[in-house]
Amino acid sequence: MFICPLCGNSDPKYIGNKKGTLYCRKCISFIGEKEDDDTFLTKEESKIFINYKLSEKQAEIARKVLENYQNHINTLIYAVCGAGKTELVFNVIEYALKHKQKVGFSVPRRDVIIELARRFQNTFKNNIVTSLYGGNTNLLKGDILCLTTHQLYRYNNYFDLLILDEIDAFPYKGNDVLNALFKRSIKGNYVLMSATPSKEVLKEFQGKNHMILELFSRYHKKPIPVPKVKIAFCFFEYLLLFIYLKRFINQRKPCLIFVPTVDFSHSLYSFLNIFFKTGEVVNSKRENRGLIIDKFREGKYDFLVTTAVLERGVTVKNLQVIIFNADNDIYQSDALIQISGRVGRVIGYETGEVIYIAKRKTKAMEEAINFTIRANKTL
Repeated sequence: MFICPLCGNSDPKYIGNKKGTLYCRKCISFIGEKEDDDTFLTKEESKIFINYKLSEKQAEIARKVLENYQNHINTLIYAVCGAGKTELVFNVIEYALKHKQKVGFSVPRRDVIIELARRFQNTFKNNIVTSLYGGNTNLLKGDILCLTTHQLYRYNNYFDLLILDEIDAFPYKGNDVLNALFKRSIKGNYVLMSATPSKEVLKEFQGKNHMILELFSRYHKKPIPVPKVKIAFCFFEYLLLFIYLKRFINQRKPCLIFVPTVDFSHSLYSFLNIFFKTGEVVNSKRENRGLIIDKFREGKYDFLVTTAVLERGVTVKNLQVIIFNADNDIYQSDALIQISGRVGRVIGYETGEVIYIAKRKTKAMEEAINFTIRANKTL
């Protein structure tokens, strides 16, 4: 029986035969240079550079993550959006670097990798941080590799410490090939991070040499804004959107307007642009979206109409969020929780509004709202 050495597939439906040579159709697109040199590059002492203090709960979990790694225990960090999950792994990364061990930090999406690489380079100034994503794979070596889950195929039995954030995000969620590549790339132990882990992951971490660490409060110890559901039909949906957006602009509060599809993002933006000239549109097909997002952070745009491409990895002070057509099937509870989690993340701007505009209230909305209420009760 043929078993793919890259992704572990053995299903005959996905096995091809080319001139007597068997190959796997599931991971055939993962072609490119592989890295097997685990030489540590930096000679300077690894050190964390941050100008803020972790909360008591953050520091406690960070210590436990390090202890788990030292004891060869895999960790799931189950934490709400805005809890400061990345800070929780700084200590364990520093420990691994000081022991000349290879460190990887992986997320499914390219935009987040770019942001993370900048952040890690500022935090670990003495080390070489390399980012890898589609179109940026010239350098495969580094003390810390920030890479998309697709790029893990280049590393076999490589990472002493591999951290995977956003395990519930597309395209990693439910993708058995990417999951196999993740497991294949680990030489030592791993840390998973999520605000909405699946039942399967939670069950996996009930086993031996696995531990779940929970953090259901944000680092600033203020309640997470609870979403409000606004039911409207046809013209009145757009009227509601107009009223909320006008108020946010008048109050000088930046706003993200989430919509289900790329095509609808353009049509809704064209409509809003008739009345409001200080916005833009962002989606997976939009060129220069990184530049647009940077300008939004700088206050040069009052609002962005966006798809799920900005569901994660975006922190903007005083941000407000509107989910338009929130009853669309694309918005399951985990997506709603992630999008809602964009609001109230920054110290000094801990409050804000999350508005679901829809024709009906869905079970997913109820689950997202109830999750937020339960998390706030832990304060």
